[in-house]
Amino acid sequence: MIRIEAIWLAVEPLDMRAGTDSVSARVVRVFGHIMPHHAYLFANRRADRIKVLVHDGFGVWLAARRLHQGRFAWPRDAAAIRDLSREQFDALVVGLPWHRVGDAGVIRTL
Repeated sequence: MIRIEAIWLAVEPLDMRAGTDSVSARVVRVFGHIMPHHAYLFANRRADRIKVLVHDGFGVWLAARRLHQGRFAWPRDAAAIRDLSREQFDALVVGLPWHRVGDAGVIRTL
């Protein structure tokens, strides 16, 4: 199992033809560096495909996921980087509205 301490989401679309070297270069350009035990997420323009780059401390892993129906709930705002919790990541990769998971979706008082 690969340990992941932080999950980062980039807003700007990525060309899904990009391989490990291209995505690694993009991570360095967007985030400034590739940290061990961190995951970096990118989506294509339509937000129906994502790529995840993970540095496990020895090398990098690149994984891709595609939705056959619908789209990933991908932000399009000006903030280029977002830090996701594990629960938000789990919701995102199955196509659920991850931004409502955790404190953002909790109703405390009526």
